[in-house]
Amino acid sequence: MSEKKIVTIGCELASGSVKHVQFKSKSSLLDFDIVLFRPLISDFLIYGVDYFQGKPSLSDTQSFQLRECCEHWRRELKEAVASGKTALVFLPELTSVYIDTGQRTYSGTGRNQKTTRHVTEYNNYNSIPADLKPVIANGSEMKLASSVAPALAAFWNQFREFFTYHVLLSPEKASTAILTRTGDKPVGAIFPSKASTGSLVVLPDVDFYPDAFVTERNEKQVWTKKATIFADRFVAAIVELDKALRSESDLTEEPAWASSDLYLMAPERTLRAELMAAELAVETAQQTKEELTERLRVEGHLRGLLFEKGKPLEEAIIEALRKLGFTAEPFKDVGSEFDVVFESAEGRLIGEAEGKDNKAVNVDKLRQLQMNIHEDLLRESVEVPAKPVLFGNAYRILPIDQRTHPFTEKCSASALTMNTALVSTPDLFLAVQSYVDCQDADFAAACRQAILSSVGQVIFPGPPTKDPEQETEIETGGA
Repeated sequence: MSEKKIVTIGCELASGSVKHVQFKSKSSLLDFDIVLFRPLISDFLIYGVDYFQGKPSLSDTQSFQLRECCEHWRRELKEAVASGKTALVFLPELTSVYIDTGQRTYSGTGRNQKTTRHVTEYNNYNSIPADLKPVIANGSEMKLASSVAPALAAFWNQFREFFTYHVLLSPEKASTAILTRTGDKPVGAIFPSKASTGSLVVLPDVDFYPDAFVTERNEKQVWTKKATIFADRFVAAIVELDKALRSESDLTEEPAWASSDLYLMAPERTLRAELMAAELAVETAQQTKEELTERLRVEGHLRGLLFEKGKPLEEAIIEALRKLGFTAEPFKDVGSEFDVVFESAEGRLIGEAEGKDNKAVNVDKLRQLQMNIHEDLLRESVEVPAKPVLFGNAYRILPIDQRTHPFTEKCSASALTMNTALVSTPDLFLAVQSYVDCQDADFAAACRQAILSSVGQVIFPGPPTKDPEQETEIETGGA
């Protein structure tokens, strides 16, 4: 076990002494001594990505998430190095996308109105706190720069066979460390901190997952013995690299007594006051950001209809029904518990919710639903049976376009004999999404009527037509 606390982002090692965090996490790096960082943004490019000028163009939501994530790591890496940590950044292939700037311009009026959506180019290297000026080039033949520190030379010589470069660099304010074998183009560099003994070490990419490192056991991917041996060697080497880089630094960490007011220069006092004001502004901006993030989370809660199960799915269904004009609540008393009881001027209904990971919703819940209807009718305040509705989120883990029929044939046939409406929750989401967009009371009433009158799977009405609005993407220099 290493005495140093080591974290990896974007790569993993088969070592119990190393903690791995996801690229999308908001973890702080100040808890660690050594950081291994590999900026991969493939998770943002999986579903629903359009293209602009031959490159992926992210939606406004995806754009916000990617930018927030990259800015988080850029800030964390910068603070970690300034605090005396060693950060090793491995450079994978440069992945360029277009992100939404949030800016819109409008021209024309009425049916001829045109909305222009402004985008800007962005890439995975935006998460690195250094201006690398990368140029795409691939190769594996490299050498150490003549001025490279002995510490890096020892590390490089031990693991050079695992390195491949994907970009050429033109770094500023750095010591070039690794060059192409011919042409002497930089592919690796060291950025020593000016305020601490920390260093940002930018290196070519490492293949952390060769075939020999992973095998399948009980239908799961597991590390091999070779992966464990490699990880132990790698961890030991980066600990030595960290120690050597610190020892080679000319800086002495300022003791606490030297930074007291007694030894401050006059400009420092002014700058400290300005820094405090800036920190207050950042704190205010952060609070505003957190409030907006919470509002965004609340507004996006209905997307649970697409992928949730259990209580979260029930809560999303209740919220969706309320949007369409029903009064809706879960029901529980001494003898009965129903997922949702909902009603409007058109009628009263009782619903049960079921989410399935990788299969269609079967007949099981219909029996529970019929029992609920009977128990409800036994209550003195109820005069007529409620309409039974089964809400199903089938194949919830899969993207919507990869799902098949949400209810089994037996479930659909049984629903016909039990006067039961079957609501696919992704269909409910699309109906509510259309209503929120148009705010058409007649459309909401038609959606309510579709649930009340249907026997078998509910087919919601199409959204009301509106004036066509063209939307065009254009590149802009604004980021």
